[in-house]
Amino acid sequence: MNASSGSILGAARCGSRSIVAAALVASMAVLAGCAGGSNSASVYGAGQAQREQVVRYGVVESVRPVTIDRGQTGVGTAGGAIVGGVAGNSIGGGRGQIITSVLGAIAGGIAGQAAERGLSKSNGLEITVKFDNGEVRSIVQEADETFYAGDRVRVLSGTGVTRVTHR
Repeated sequence: MNASSGSILGAARCGSRSIVAAALVASMAVLAGCAGGSNSASVYGAGQAQREQVVRYGVVESVRPVTIDRGQTGVGTAGGAIVGGVAGNSIGGGRGQIITSVLGAIAGGIAGQAAERGLSKSNGLEITVKFDNGEVRSIVQEADETFYAGDRVRVLSGTGVTRVTHR
């Protein structure tokens, strides 16, 4: 093996390490987008278990579909930029390689941001309930149960979380 073939193999190893690192970052970005807490009436966090909750009963006055947006962390943009930059770096040589790296990073960042934006939104319901005592409240939660005006429901409140469920 001569010196030039050794440097080619070394560059190939370095390139494959970069691709593996970029893939790991992209995977973390996807997982971070999915890691937000749940707004479902059926999901309890560990801190909510074994806690007393106030139970009130009432009737659904109205139901309105809403979008729950958990916001963006920037992980999608950063992960996409890294993956795009690494992909662009594998194209061309010299100045062309620098340009394709920059363009790849920009395109990857935009794509990563769009992916994170899509993953951070879920369908929800704004449920307006008239309680037996006459009080009226509106609660927003994930649309994992179907509610209609006139449904008799129970509302559980405690630990900063309120949820509507069927009786």
